Order: sequence, then structure tokens, then C-alpha cells
Amino acid sequence: MNFKKYKLKDLIDNFSVRARDYGGSDGLEFLGVSNDNGIVKSKSAAEHKGEEYKIIEKGCFAYNPYRINVGSIAYLNEDIKGLISPAYVIFKTKENSIKDNLLFKFLKSAEGLRQIKFHGRGTVRQALRFEDLCKIEISLPSYEEQEILISNIEKTEFESNLISSELTHQLDLIKQLRQAFLREAMQGKLVDGSKLMVDGSETGHELLAKIKAEKQKSLPAGVKRRQEKELPPISEDEIPFEIPGHWAWCRLGEICTKVTDGFHNTPPKVLKGFPYIAATQVKSDKIDWDNCNYVEEKFHRELYNKTTPKKGEILVVNIGAGCGTPAIIDVDFEFSFKNTAILKFNQELIFNPLCI
Repeated sequence: MNFKKYKLKDLIDNFSVRARDYGGSDGLEFLGVSNDNGIVKSKSAAEHKGEEYKIIEKGCFAYNPYRINVGSIAYLNEDIKGLISPAYVIFKTKENSIKDNLLFKFLKSAEGLRQIKFHGRGTVRQALRFEDLCKIEISLPSYEEQEILISNIEKTEFESNLISSELTHQLDLIKQLRQAFLREAMQGKLVDGSKLMVDGSETGHELLAKIKAEKQKSLPAGVKRRQEKELPPISEDEIPFEIPGHWAWCRLGEICTKVTDGFHNTPPKVLKGFPYIAATQVKSDKIDWDNCNYVEEKFHRELYNKTTPKKGEILVVNIGAGCGTPAIIDVDFEFSFKNTAILKFNQELIFNPLCI
């Protein structure tokens, strides 16, 4: 299969026919272009100006010159005629030049979109006029061989979709398996309860008492702990499943390291300084360090001394759209965080096998 490079000006013709030159707009439906659904009924047509609208018919390509850079182009394959905004660019392929569906696939492809953006005009809001479209280049085999090329492309797309669908299914099964393991672990079913307790080891109740005592001593020097409200005991109705006898139920607040002297205002951001993260940087299972902010040392030192985040501890978003999203601190360097939106937990205490 031999390929030759063409400019689209050699393959397409502008199709700019107004309704007034066609015989009027009576009986013709107003249409538009959707990224996802192609040619659709228009919801915002100026019907009183129907005579000024362009005609679109089978074999026409249509696009909004200000939206094609995001893939807003459509092809009409149905045997109908309609009206479309005069702002749209309408064109057809020249006879025996390029298969319509091959051109459509190209214009929606990554390479097609790259050239569309390259040839577009403007900076803030790019536009691609018909004469700009004509500058786009494409490599093609002969017209007769294009049908074979299309068949191969569609076969590859079909197989790729099958693989993608199966991969999605397998990943979903893995997710379900992980959840099952976690559920079994939280219920104490992955350990032999009769062999877990050894002489001198702590029960869950003993560990909770130790954690409570340690929390009183864990604050940085000079920082006073606020008087915390006593958490209510866990009732029988709140317990969802049985656990081993030497384990203990507890509320998260019993093992939560809390900021003690009030929330802070967001410090001013700088280009260089100490890392500072907000809730938007706490992603599922990780912290987005690449997009964190930076603050001056004086602000960092004040905030860091209040919270002292360390590697292995857990941050949890406690406000907004990402509320409940956890991430383990995976770095050794100093940073501070927005404590109006993030809580800090101690991982070692939470995931001790005797404390659930």
C-alpha cells in the first residue's frame, strides 16, 4: 500500500449554500453539532432568520470554527436535508479523492486535532476557517485501497475496545477482591485468633488506654491541648460484625491527632519555599506533590510546629467535595497543610492489628 501526502484543499470542496438560494427554509429542520452525538436538533436556532441559514445534506461535514479544536465536528450520513447556523463551516469531499469515513476518523484523531490547533487562528479563542482547514496534511493510499485501510482501522478499533472492556472488567474484579480482603481483615478472619495472643502482648483495650496516655504527651513543646469532649461509648446497635475477643472497637476520635489551638488562614503563596498542601492535593491513596503550593519559612514554621506531619501518618480531607479522601504521607521532608480542610492521623496506631 503506497501512501502519498495531500493537503485537504486537494480533497474537499466548500459547501456554502444558503436556504434563500436553495428555495427557502420551509419544512427544513434546524440542526447543530454535538461533540458526542454528531448532528443533532438545534435548541438555540434563530428560526426567524431561517433564510440566512446554510443547507446541510447527506455527505456534508459541519463544524463550528471556534469549537473544532475540541473535536466538535460531525458528518451527516443520513439521507436528509436541514438548516445549520451560518457561522458553521460546511464542506464535502471531492469525488474519488478520499473516503468520507476515513477523513472523519482522521479529523477526530490525535494527529488531526494537532494539525487543527496548529493551523487555527487567534490566541485566546482559536478559530479554524475553511481556508485554514485546507492547509492540513494527510497521507493516503489510492482511493481503491482506502477501503482496505478503513477495514483494518475498524478491525483494530474493535479489538482495542474488546481489550479495554476486558481490562476494565478485570480491574473491577481486583477492586472487589481488595475490598473483600479488607472486609475480612477488619473482621479478624485473616488471622488465627487462638494463636495471635502471646504472653505479654496487649489486648485492644490495653492498647487504647496506652494510646490515650501517649496522646497527652505527643504535642510539640509549648502547644497546649484543648479539652476534648468525651466520646460516647459504642452501643451494640453500632457494631456491624463480631471481632476476636481480645480486639476492641473504638471511635476514630480516640486515636486522632488533632490540631489544638485553632485553624489558620491560608498563608500567601510563593514560587519557592516550603511545601504547603490543601485538600485538592490529597488524592485517593496519594498526595499530589507535583501541584502543591509553597509558603515562606516564617509561615511554614508556625504551621509545622502545630501539626508536625511525619512519614507514615495519614491525612484525611474533612471538608468539601473530597471529604473523606485519605492519603499516607510518603515523604521525609518538612511540609505544612491547610488544617481547616485536612485532619492528621497516626498510621501506626490505627493499623495496629489489635486496634480496629
